[in-house]
Amino acid sequence: MKGRTVFIAGASRGIGAAIACGMAAAGANVAIAAKSDEPHPKLPGTIHSVAAECEQLGARALPVRMDLRDVEGIRAAVDQAAQRFGGIDVLIANASVQTFTTTADTTEKQWDMLFDINVKGTFFTGQACLPHLAKSANPQILVIASAMNADPRWYAERLPRTMSKYGMSMLVTGWAEEFKPQGISVNALWPRHAIATDAILFRKPEMYETCRKPEIMADAARWIVTRPRGQVTGRFFFDDEALAEAGLTAPQIDAYWKTPGKKSGLSSFIDFDQRPFA
Repeated sequence: MKGRTVFIAGASRGIGAAIACGMAAAGANVAIAAKSDEPHPKLPGTIHSVAAECEQLGARALPVRMDLRDVEGIRAAVDQAAQRFGGIDVLIANASVQTFTTTADTTEKQWDMLFDINVKGTFFTGQACLPHLAKSANPQILVIASAMNADPRWYAERLPRTMSKYGMSMLVTGWAEEFKPQGISVNALWPRHAIATDAILFRKPEMYETCRKPEIMADAARWIVTRPRGQVTGRFFFDDEALAEAGLTAPQIDAYWKTPGKKSGLSSFIDFDQRPFA
């Protein structure tokens, strides 16, 4: 990653922040793009605090305020990062929002938020990065999204969220094929089990100790985007699957659990026959 520039959408906390720090530790320039430029009353982390962490790791970091509902703002943020670092080599599309509402109780505001951020925002971030990625020696796009699961229960339980998240999944498949002539690799990464973020600690504190550490996503992301251009594209990786392909053993992957012996259930959109890594 040394000398490469990574633009991360949604990097002020949680998985995005962990990926930013992982890329910084590996020598990358990191653009921290998110809406959170002021402290949240209940959740730690801003673009400035994450940029400071990256700089402490020896990296060059740029905090950029970006609202995914504002397409012109997306373009300005991407251009700012490209000008600062001389280009963009990797896009990590981590930012998304979620609700767990059904058809009956979903408001228009919730619907618009889901699709403006998850689908429209991710699409136009990719579009804005495209001309810069096309100039890179090893251009990569990594979307934090799952493979699409045909099981009707994922649609029935939370239809608006599923539709918007699968919109991100469709971008992976579409972009991987569309960008092949330019040699831009496009892949997806999804946690097989819940990740111990501050959001989990705040909303489900009883679940926090049963999760995997965010570093599993950071390390998996780094391995994926360091594959040679065109070698791996259109793949939907689980975090532990990517690390197993990278050569980690089962005991090494087990070390990512927050608390040994306590293991959370499978993440959203995963069937029980997709067995946990062992």
